[in-house]
Amino acid sequence: MPTVLIIAPHFPPATVAGVHRARHMAKHLSTHGWTPIIIRAGDEHYTEVLDPDLARLVPDTVQQIKTSAFPASIARRFGIGDIGLRAYFQIKDAIRLAIEKERPDVIFITGSPFYPLLLSGWIKKKFGLPVVLDFQDPWVSAEGALRPKLSKGALAHQLALTLEPIALRHADFVTSVSDRQNEEMANRYPWLDRSRMAGIPIGGDPADFEALRASPPQNPIVKLEAGRIHLSYVGTFLPKAGPLVSTLFEALAQFRSEAPELANRLVLNFVGTSNQPNGVGTHLVSPLAQAAKVDDLVREVPQRVPFLEALHILANSNGLMLIGSDEPHYTASKIYPALMSGTPFVSMFHQASSAHDILSRAGGGFSHSFETLDQLKALRPILKQNMRLFAEGKVELAPPNPQTYQDYTASSVAGRYASLFDEIIA
Repeated sequence: MPTVLIIAPHFPPATVAGVHRARHMAKHLSTHGWTPIIIRAGDEHYTEVLDPDLARLVPDTVQQIKTSAFPASIARRFGIGDIGLRAYFQIKDAIRLAIEKERPDVIFITGSPFYPLLLSGWIKKKFGLPVVLDFQDPWVSAEGALRPKLSKGALAHQLALTLEPIALRHADFVTSVSDRQNEEMANRYPWLDRSRMAGIPIGGDPADFEALRASPPQNPIVKLEAGRIHLSYVGTFLPKAGPLVSTLFEALAQFRSEAPELANRLVLNFVGTSNQPNGVGTHLVSPLAQAAKVDDLVREVPQRVPFLEALHILANSNGLMLIGSDEPHYTASKIYPALMSGTPFVSMFHQASSAHDILSRAGGGFSHSFETLDQLKALRPILKQNMRLFAEGKVELAPPNPQTYQDYTASSVAGRYASLFDEIIA
């Protein structure tokens, strides 16, 4: 079979969200005719808490080339924590050795971290191999442009503006998680060939739930209190989600003012909200709950929990909160495991988000959208009614239709990449 070299500095047991693109491809590409080889930093160079159970979801047959990296303890003295920078030259050397030894047909680099994308030019010039660049998030973002001047975030944004086009100049193909993200990138660089771009979501793997059933967490960090109705949100809380969550809390406050005993049955769990690898104590949702005077009904666990525990929360909650952003391009990879869990949901996304289109077609929950802030605020009555139905135990919904998310399973996504690689080498 042809071989693809996948450059993914973060890889299980690392627990950042970006590991799942490479994890899914590593597991499923071989069934679509491609042999994956992973180049990644060694476990000892990750700064976040590791998740051995997540690593066990990667087949033993997958070849992994682990690199060293500059120690975080030293690099952070210079303001550098990004594993893509700390392991940049080690990854470059590993790519050279792997190309000489394994003779791969395609090089695939996924970010974030984004800096390894810059290796595309060196790979093209030195080896002449086709390079596919994958943007799991925007490197150049509207949020980055709003960072305070002279801040580290503003510097990172300026670097992104300078470096992104350098990386893209040498890409044979570009993927991201959505067509809208690709459109915004193409608008920045008119010289990009739009026919050489594709929006491919992260997706989810139904087999992960089989692993959960085979080995449920024995001592979970988050315990769902018996006798309460649990609505759960699992994943990073983004600043742009603030208005959506505030609207939800305002609806909850109205519900409690009308039916206090019924509303007090609810518990809204927010798990893994911090964007820091070990974000214990960084509460981002609780202040919004306090402002709406519903903080006694809200539980926030900022730190990222192990992957199988996250799935356990999805599968065992009474309902899920799938909350997006006020940005049209935003699409959430977490919607796919949520749909595969079969748990009823309440979702809030911008009308233009692909996530809203998928959720509304899939069924199995209450899907809400908006375009303006006024439209968002107008959702409060229907959100209040949704929470009443959960509290009363009257949510009667058919499970999500598996056919609507079949194209977003890990195997299907890997199949799309395999087809893309086939076209490139042809």
